[in-house]
Amino acid sequence: MNELFEILLLEEVFDFLADLDKKHREKILYNIRKSQTDRDPELFKKLKDDIWEFRTLYQGLQYRLLAFWDKADKEHTLVVSTHGFIKKRSKVPENELIIAKQIRTEYFEEKAKLKIIKK
Repeated sequence: MNELFEILLLEEVFDFLADLDKKHREKILYNIRKSQTDRDPELFKKLKDDIWEFRTLYQGLQYRLLAFWDKADKEHTLVVSTHGFIKKRSKVPENELIIAKQIRTEYFEEKAKLKIIKK
């Protein structure tokens, strides 16, 4: 099956996943892989300000990995996942969105610096 996009998990995501029970981690990773081939807002949904969320509900816990799109490469669309958290309320906390936006800004700044160096 064709993937809609590639996924880059940043270090903060690996740290979050490493602290979880193995079955919970596997369910989250399964849902992420599934979202690559299936346009399902229950798995991957836009929030606001170009921030998206990978969604997993497992054993009563709502896991969220926030992300953004990097469409600079016309051949490979990339979704960059910034960090993860367990959601306790119906709304994504504003501070989590701020963290994701800051990481997105830093990501594109670093990417721009690397392009300058490569030229």
